[in-house]
Amino acid sequence: MAIQWYPGHIAKAERNLQEQLKRVDVVLEVRDARIPLTTHHPQVPQWVGSKAKVLVINRMDMISLEVKQQWEDWFIEQGETPYFTNAQQGQGVAEVAKAAKKVGKDVNEKRKSRGMLPRPVRAVVMGFPNVGKSALINRLLKRKVVDSARRAGVTRSLRWVRISDQIELLDAPGVIPARINNEEKALKLAVCEDIGEAAYENQEVAAALVEFLQDLGLENKLGDRYNFTPDHLTTGELYLHQLAAHSYQDDIERTARHLLNDFRKGLLGALPLELPPNHPS
Repeated sequence: MAIQWYPGHIAKAERNLQEQLKRVDVVLEVRDARIPLTTHHPQVPQWVGSKAKVLVINRMDMISLEVKQQWEDWFIEQGETPYFTNAQQGQGVAEVAKAAKKVGKDVNEKRKSRGMLPRPVRAVVMGFPNVGKSALINRLLKRKVVDSARRAGVTRSLRWVRISDQIELLDAPGVIPARINNEEKALKLAVCEDIGEAAYENQEVAAALVEFLQDLGLENKLGDRYNFTPDHLTTGELYLHQLAAHSYQDDIERTARHLLNDFRKGLLGALPLELPPNHPS
């Protein structure tokens, strides 16, 4: 396995999260628009149970409008309504708030029918590390109350934040499975920095990025960025070596870091790493 991570604090957060979930009315599940299937935690259905769920696909600015539409259609076919957001800039966040408030209204109508007083809806924001949960909360609150950064593992503990008289939010640390046996998924998480405290080789992950883009027919974006096209399509590792020779004085590690950073900052363009299943790339 090319990726290792040390999910000690995540295991503890997971136990605390399961305890707090008993008090929650609605789950906001946040995923990364570049890898919306890979950033679905397999235990979410079990954690959500019969509670309402709002599916948030964040970083919509990192994929094209065409790819966004493909995913929207696919999720609707699966019976889910996706809410696409760019939490850093605030796009789509108002729709997420409306969806959560609607759940709150339903909860309070049930409480009223039992002779109970209304209360704010309790929502939890959950997802893999670094998918934008804290940025989403700050946007929902219209002020910065939780730390947010472009790296995994910033949120380390659970805390309740009151958004308004209508919504209370639980900010939870990113949760990742203790093991991911699918190496392709682990590599996608590493490319997108959605894997928490991970140890990986930049060169292996950058080579995987090249191959993911080749599989989707997007390798021309590399040529556009680096003004370099190899003689023929090749493995990600060979591409890395050739690009290093062409542009980085044979420094392969520096080449790998530049390639990953350019992808993560969107400098290669608005590029997905996966498309909906059975969709022709």
